[in-house]
Amino acid sequence: MKNRLKVYRAERDLTQEDLARKLRVTRQTIISIERGQYDPSLPLAFKIAALFDVKIEDIFLYENAKESETRP
Repeated sequence: MKNRLKVYRAERDLTQEDLARKLRVTRQTIISIERGQYDPSLPLAFKIAALFDVKIEDIFLYENAKESETRP
């Protein structure tokens, strides 16, 4: 799943550490989410969206498995 977490974080001038503290997760969790290596749990995704006052869909972009298979 792709995401725009780094964009939203940068717009608020938050470091990965700042965001991790606010969400009560580790900095490594934020790094992994931003790199697309880890998909957050639904409660964490809601927490992230609420922190930035946006919908989950504004941050996390679901890629259909079939679509990604047909892309070059």
